[in-house]
Amino acid sequence: MPMTTAWMDVAAGRGALGIGLIVAGVVVVAMLIGAFWLGARIRRRELPPPTPEEQPQLPEDGPVREVLENREPDEVPRSDHRLTPHESPAFGNSPTRTGPDKERPRWTEGSSGSFGSGGPGGR
Repeated sequence: MPMTTAWMDVAAGRGALGIGLIVAGVVVVAMLIGAFWLGARIRRRELPPPTPEEQPQLPEDGPVREVLENREPDEVPRSDHRLTPHESPAFGNSPTRTGPDKERPRWTEGSSGSFGSGGPGGR
């Protein structure tokens, strides 16, 4: 079998590729180690977690419960000039008050429901 230098050219090209991959791997590992080191440094400067005595405590009368009530909108005050949002009573939000009814209004059977069709729907 005659000896040619073609296989040496191919091996030399792949050798450079192999060295490049090794260098890239070393760079990635160095960056990961650096990121871990930087994170540990930042963590050391942070405040420690609160002790059990510093944790929030329940109120004396127990946990706060949910309040169910119907809200209705407050009337917009009448004036001669147009109100801007910062002049409105709730700073641009719609103010509400507790409604007189404790029972939620329900649709009566056969009337138009949430989609307004008034038909039997899927029943």
